[in-house]
Amino acid sequence: MARLGATSRFASRSRTESSALFSCLWLVLASAASAGLYTASDQVVLLSRRNVGSALVNSSAAMVVEFYASWCGHCVAFSPVYKKLARDIKEWKPAVNIAAIDCGNEENSKVCMEYEIRGYPTIKFFPAYSEADSTGVSLRASSRDVLGLRRRVIDHLEGHKEPWPPACPPLEPISQAEIDVFFETNSVQHLALIFEDVKSYIGREVTLDLLQFENIAVRRVLNTDQSLVTKLGVTEFPSCYLYYPSGNFTRLMVNYEARTFYFYALQRLPAVVRSGKPPVVLTEIHTNRTEEPWRPFNRSRVYMADLESALHYSLRVELAAREVIEGDALNALNKYVSVLAKYFPGRPTVVNLLKSLNSWLQNQTAGQISYEAFKKVLDNTAQAPNAALPEGVRWVGCQGSQPHFRRYPCGMWTLFHVLTVQANVTGGSDPLEVLNAMRNYIHHFFGCRYCAEHFENMAKDSLELVYTLESAIMWLWSRHNRVNNRIAGALSEDPLFPKIQWPPPEMCPFCHTVSKSGEHKWNNEQVLSFLVSYFDSSSILTDYLEDENQILEKQKEKHVKHRERKAREAVNPVPPSPSPSPAQEEEEEEESPQDEAMTYEEEEAQAASEMEGKSSEPTPWAQTDIELGRGRRQAPRSSRFAGMRFGKQRDDHGLQSILGMRFREKRDDIVDLDSFVNQHFKDKALQMAASSRVKQRTLQTKVEQEPRPAFGLSMELDAALGMMGLQRMDADLEVKEKRRQKRELAGQYFGRETELTHKGHWMSALSIGFSNLDVSLCVILYSLSAMCLLLMYLFFKHRLKRRRVKIALP
Repeated sequence: MARLGATSRFASRSRTESSALFSCLWLVLASAASAGLYTASDQVVLLSRRNVGSALVNSSAAMVVEFYASWCGHCVAFSPVYKKLARDIKEWKPAVNIAAIDCGNEENSKVCMEYEIRGYPTIKFFPAYSEADSTGVSLRASSRDVLGLRRRVIDHLEGHKEPWPPACPPLEPISQAEIDVFFETNSVQHLALIFEDVKSYIGREVTLDLLQFENIAVRRVLNTDQSLVTKLGVTEFPSCYLYYPSGNFTRLMVNYEARTFYFYALQRLPAVVRSGKPPVVLTEIHTNRTEEPWRPFNRSRVYMADLESALHYSLRVELAAREVIEGDALNALNKYVSVLAKYFPGRPTVVNLLKSLNSWLQNQTAGQISYEAFKKVLDNTAQAPNAALPEGVRWVGCQGSQPHFRRYPCGMWTLFHVLTVQANVTGGSDPLEVLNAMRNYIHHFFGCRYCAEHFENMAKDSLELVYTLESAIMWLWSRHNRVNNRIAGALSEDPLFPKIQWPPPEMCPFCHTVSKSGEHKWNNEQVLSFLVSYFDSSSILTDYLEDENQILEKQKEKHVKHRERKAREAVNPVPPSPSPSPAQEEEEEEESPQDEAMTYEEEEAQAASEMEGKSSEPTPWAQTDIELGRGRRQAPRSSRFAGMRFGKQRDDHGLQSILGMRFREKRDDIVDLDSFVNQHFKDKALQMAASSRVKQRTLQTKVEQEPRPAFGLSMELDAALGMMGLQRMDADLEVKEKRRQKRELAGQYFGRETELTHKGHWMSALSIGFSNLDVSLCVILYSLSAMCLLLMYLFFKHRLKRRRVKIALP
């Protein structure tokens, strides 16, 4: 009884601390060994000679360890059962952990002898805080199945001697006296009482299943406790009742009175969350997210927006990580695109684009392709009719409560579930076609490498068992549920969308049943029927999709702009620019890159952002579009002359007057020092002409500004252009172009004439060819000089006055 009270008081705090401690231990041990029959994906702690001591000696959790030999046929046959046991009691961590050590490995043979292992496989139970000389207790079960092993673990855990594992809740029956003071000594909101007979294990199993959850406590009540049975009016065993601090109670309604159904129903009670994860409030999501709006959706449906977003991210972001795709990666890409072209149930524009992309890939015989060439076909630069893949992501059913939850992984799972169903509906010939395409794509391209490793382990383990199109659907569903089991409670789990075994009872009640022993069992026929209906093309919702005509129009406009830019570059080739001197290079490094031109890639990004801005948007299973850095080319910087740095030229219309010119034969120019402004104009114009390739698109899209007053300097500006050695290519427009040059260059250097007018014409004349900083420095230096002269005048005047006084004295 003392242990019950102590454990009840400190259970909540110890659970969180022990969970964090075990997470660190799991990572260390899992990476320290490589067992022959098990991997980290199996949720089995891998032991070896190097880490067995730290795992078993003085551990705060009880340990169940299998000693086996990788060459033992019986061990190989038993390994699926042991893996299933690890998944079955995964929620019992960190009270109980599952581990294994390969005694067939020569370096571990001595360790197995020290633990008195005489045959394989041998399963031993090590209590918490075991001493160094402990050899464990053999876990003898009448039959080596999951049910028998799980119950033997509970028996040994319940008979655990002091000290009790700190993370383990009480397993003995509760009494009326304890219930009366329960809420005074425990800060939980829900108390679940499971009434059962003496031989039942359901109450203890559910207690351990909810070990990692807060605001919920589970206790068992035996049918022999007449006071509680009579008070609550219990007539069925097992049954579950929720008990409240006020003394009220209500029965928990489930489809079947079994462990799995209790666990699922209790973890969905209000305020019940995993330890360390606060409950998510939907209103906070609506108000705190600024990058994109929250899109209301139906959780029981698939959305085409998620499928198209997955395609965009896959083909435009993940594949872009490789400049060249070749070898096995190219084969994987071919299979992936081929499956998409055959089975993707999308809109005509997307399907046409995928078919065009697939045809292009099939025609490539060089053994490698560049992603740049691939992207041109993906973006339909050839303008094939009615073919386009929308740019940008628009998550709906796969959106998460935070930008780093769900999204792309959810979208890829949903995509391949749809493809397996479509292959079955359309009568595909190869049952492994879609699964192999998924496996190879994930292996070569999927960004999460740990995820790719886990998926590869699952594929190696059982993919050869798929022999029909229907079994392919079921294989992917069962492996997805296995992944959900593995990552439930991980940092990547969205608290708003917890990882569960899908579909849940409320979505498909006939998919769930129980065996004669009371174990949960899937009705595979009902599950298959549900999957085929759920992922069928006719069930996919088209909400939040951008109109196809708008997509095609944006694509056309983007390509037209690109062709115009190429044409302008062909007409106006960039002359070779002279190598800058070290002084000029140093000056360019000091200046900040302000003058930038929009590149073709930036046009694409802008078009994608415009499409995303117009959007309005889980699938049951189920992260922000990655922004790629783009290199920018900078316009040449201004030079210095006679120790003065002239202001940067930022008016693009001033450059436009230069773009239509070409160099004529060079001639000798005589420049007087008084005409240094002309020389400066010449240097600046040459540099801006060299940067015309970068500036062309921006200059062509600007609207010509109105003429501005040049303060009588138009003749000097004309002289500067004449000294540059430039002449018009079209003689008929010479007069008009000269006028444009006057007002554009004048506007370039005197863009602040309005402000200068208020300050006076003398200030505008002073600022000719100078930046604001230069003028400010001149004014400050002039003021300081005047103050110094004034101080010197006052000093000498005072001194002279004192000397005159002394001379006047007798």
